[in-house]
Amino acid sequence: MADWVRVAGGLSAISAGSRTTVWGLNSGSGIYRYTNYDGSPWINIPGGLSDIGAAADGTTWGVNSGNQIYRYTGDQDAANPWKGINGSLVRIDAGSRTNVWGVDSAGSIYRYTNHDANPWIKVPGALSDIGAAADGTVWGVNKGNRVYRYTGDQDPSDPWADVPGSLKRIAVGSRTNVWGIDPSGSIYRYTNNDASGTNPWVNIPGTAVDIAAGADGTVWHVNAGGEIYRYTGDQLS
Repeated sequence: MADWVRVAGGLSAISAGSRTTVWGLNSGSGIYRYTNYDGSPWINIPGGLSDIGAAADGTTWGVNSGNQIYRYTGDQDAANPWKGINGSLVRIDAGSRTNVWGVDSAGSIYRYTNHDANPWIKVPGALSDIGAAADGTVWGVNKGNRVYRYTGDQDPSDPWADVPGSLKRIAVGSRTNVWGIDPSGSIYRYTNNDASGTNPWVNIPGTAVDIAAGADGTVWHVNAGGEIYRYTGDQLS
């Protein structure tokens, strides 16, 4: 796979805000942060999570198997690195400190209000996975694998634009760095053109169970065997 370089370790979920902000979870809910050094790539962070979202500005959120929500505060309080936030979510993603989105067990969509005392506002629609970027871009997929881009900041009456394609996972680093995984595990990159033929996605070699896209173009994925890969297809071979 010339497009990807293998990174040591074993993870079942991954999220990337940038080249230097990459987090992952293993099959036992263990939390790991990338050291920015492939020779010894991961440091274990206390806690246990089932989904994680890492942003370009260092913001990191997670949810656990009980659907409890946490924001990382380990850069402020190493002894207690996660702050519990009211709410119940099964999927979460963070594009920045002020652009955090989640999906609950019923598929309802929530956006962070930037105020912990009343943290979530419900957004119309139903999704099974969501991706939020530093520039405010948000995409989602539903349980039928349909793909949507958030346009509620332009048209509140119809906040999601239908985008052709079939994906079960989505990752968004920026308006122009959007990646997904289809139901068979194939990896796709958005062409930045909704009308490019009948499918605005280009297939990238590899298979994955989770994928991560950063604001600076960084992309990682993990496969069904827990193997970890970083995208190098945009670099000279």
